[in-house]
Formats: sequence, C-alpha cells, structure tokens
Amino acid sequence: MRLSTLALLVFAPIAVAQTPPPPSSDPVPKGAYVLDKAHASLLFRVKHLGFSNFTGRFTGFDARLDFDPRQPGAARVSVTIDPRSISTDNAPDGFLDTLSGEEFLDAGKHPQMTFVSRAVDVVSPGQLVVRGELTLHGVTRPLDLTARYNGGYASHPFEPNARIGFSAQGSLKRSDFGITAGIPAPGSLFGVSDEVEVVIEAEFTGPAAKGVE
Repeated sequence: MRLSTLALLVFAPIAVAQTPPPPSSDPVPKGAYVLDKAHASLLFRVKHLGFSNFTGRFTGFDARLDFDPRQPGAARVSVTIDPRSISTDNAPDGFLDTLSGEEFLDAGKHPQMTFVSRAVDVVSPGQLVVRGELTLHGVTRPLDLTARYNGGYASHPFEPNARIGFSAQGSLKRSDFGITAGIPAPGSLFGVSDEVEVVIEAEFTGPAAKGVE
C-alpha cells in the first residue's frame, strides 16, 4: 500500500469528523453588530526609502456597526483605535515608543483615534464606498474606504448569533493630520512616504437567531 493511500485511510475519519455543519439558510438579519476582535485586523503600509512597502498594525481597536444586508447603503459604523497599540514585526528597541511618541502619533496627547461613517455608497452588489471622518493626531479629515461585503449567516450550529464579514482599504496623507516626520524631500524617496495605505479585515457578530435568548 502506498504511503499516500495509507494516510488517506488514517486521516479520513478525522477529516469527516471535523467537517463543520452548514450554517442556517435563514437570511442575515439587520441590526446592531459588534466586532469579533479575534477575526479582525487593521494594517497600514508606508513606502520606506522607496525600497519596500513597510507594514505595521494596530492591535487595540473596536468597532460597532448597524447593518441591513438588504439596505447596505443605510449602514453606519464607528471605530475606535488605541494609538499606543501600534506594532510592527521585529521592532528594534525603542522603535514602537518612537512611533507612538511625540514625533509621530503623540499618543500621550492624543490617546484615541476614531473613524465615523457619514454615508455609504453602493457601487455594485457587495461593493461599497464608506465615506467618513478620521480623527488622527487630534485632527479630523474626510476618509473614504472601499469595502466589500463578504457575506454572512443568520446563525450556525456552533454559534447562535449572526455573523458577517468585510474587507476594506483606503489611503490618507499623514501630513494632512500634522504628522510630517521623515517625509521625503520633493523629488526624493529617501524617507517614509506621506501616503499611508490602510487595509482592514473584519468580522462582526450580531442578533441572535430567532427563538434563541
């Protein structure tokens, strides 16, 4: 017997046992949704010396969403972010303190970042533009996010509540928010770009299934 065949015989019962049951076929309900922080990420990217797209993240954030999948244009979302939760891979000593310090985010003076939607445009089924206001470094400016509604379910045998998911991205100029340290001189890439790309993945949980308290 070949090894690959033996492996299938050994692991097939485990794979069958671990196959999750299907979610409810009921329509996804409208209502208030809260962020599932275990299934959410908030990344940012900046160009470093023109050599790479340096990636970091915020690990401390929360969001609340009012959503009706039949009327996505009526959605409203609010987000809060702790600037002190900024993180990067393999950060050298003192680097994160610099990013959250006076030279950049100045988290001691501005301990919270927020995003509040003001309108949602439906571009096509599942494709949205979320128009809102970002408050960063004590300055509030408009910010548009291109978002995709990835779908959801009303409930699941493992979860009595509704669940939905989104992917979104946008960009901003940090100089618009008074953060100018390290921006390259005109005609040069030597520094850290003014433009910041934002990438978001988020799942939310919502109302309980009918008949579930």
